[in-house]
Amino acid sequence: MDNWKMTRRDFNKSAALGAVSLALSAGPAVRNVLGANDRIGLGLIGAGNQGRYNFTSMLRTEQVDPVAVADVYDLCVALTLDAPTMPPGKTKGYKDFRRLLEHKDIDAVIVATPEHWHGIPTILSCEAGKDVYVEKPTSHTIYEGRKMIEAMTKYNRVISCGTQQRSGEHFQKVVEMLRGGKIGKVTFVEAWLYGGFTREQRRQAAPPDSDPPPGFDWDFWLGPAPYHAYNRSRRGFTGFWETGGGEMTNWGPHLIDVIHWAMGVDTPTTIATSGGRYASQGIYETPDTIEVIYEYPPCPLNDRGFVARFTNHLGRGPEGRTYGTQFCGTDGTLFVNREGYTIWPANPTSDVWETFGRTDVEKGDGTPQHQPHVVNFLECVKSRQKPNADLETTHRATSACILANISLRLGRKLRWDGKQEQFVGDAEANKMLNEERRKPWNIL
Repeated sequence: MDNWKMTRRDFNKSAALGAVSLALSAGPAVRNVLGANDRIGLGLIGAGNQGRYNFTSMLRTEQVDPVAVADVYDLCVALTLDAPTMPPGKTKGYKDFRRLLEHKDIDAVIVATPEHWHGIPTILSCEAGKDVYVEKPTSHTIYEGRKMIEAMTKYNRVISCGTQQRSGEHFQKVVEMLRGGKIGKVTFVEAWLYGGFTREQRRQAAPPDSDPPPGFDWDFWLGPAPYHAYNRSRRGFTGFWETGGGEMTNWGPHLIDVIHWAMGVDTPTTIATSGGRYASQGIYETPDTIEVIYEYPPCPLNDRGFVARFTNHLGRGPEGRTYGTQFCGTDGTLFVNREGYTIWPANPTSDVWETFGRTDVEKGDGTPQHQPHVVNFLECVKSRQKPNADLETTHRATSACILANISLRLGRKLRWDGKQEQFVGDAEANKMLNEERRKPWNIL
């Protein structure tokens, strides 16, 4: 596996090609259009736990050939290549994902890197003629997300995102029921995640800086983010604004996407966020407690618009549920998460002697989501159809989460023009729609 142990000279030499606006500009290096029975050459960029899970799920379909794996940590590459599901000796490993993109026999890639690394590999994969399955949040900034969509369109690529609820039959049924008027006119939607951060994230004192583990390229891991000395706490990337956005952008895109999907909307008009670090101090920057109030315009389920709330904090939710989405309508209330759904009728009225109105509760079990989701992506690679969780749709859900964090950091309510992807009358907020990146990782 010598080919994936790159030297610093190798990296510096290849970095000259790394400006995102220029790299691989000679044109797509991709095989002819795949037929329905053709196997898909697959690459993995980011071989941590989620990346290996996605990779294994696609191998399980028996539709793909694993061609190459790239990760800045030798251990992650080794764990992937040595897995029992991997054909022995056929899959290459690299530190630099751009080496992976040089393979002409790769048709599609998985991008499962830390959050601040989703946009750049996706754009370069499109330029290289590869289709992409990218984890959520789709991007670290709204500007970056829009550039990903432009690359997808320019190079005619299929991009699916890791919001797998879109492929769950019970989620699809819930959306149909809501659109069919099951609970009447929806006025309020709430989504929550209680917990979600680890004991490490609640520590009161940061561990000291140190050398990275052997075989871990810390500078490459940081990539476009500002340089910091290695500290193991920083590998918890969601906890730092330069590499993540807390649970708002970790779990938030899943839950906000369900709201957008069911309600037939793609962007709020106002965002107001409160929160902070009330359970911990000293390591992470992103909040451990957050509440966001969104206002949405008129939509298919309410011609006057509606209000939505996202909450993340310690504790338990209604009936002990730690996460989910609940729709409140004029004729009932519907709750859904990955385990199933419950529908309660509208609050019954009563007098001293009896109760009037329906009191029955309707329930449905959860259905598989992840495996059908990766199958849908592979089918779309062959058919060139839009996947269940297309990039434009998931970009909008991700954007709503990024907007919430901007509101929190500025400490004020914001008005949003979703069509222009600009804040209304707020130059300071608009500056936060993009960010500076370390060279050579520019996005123009």
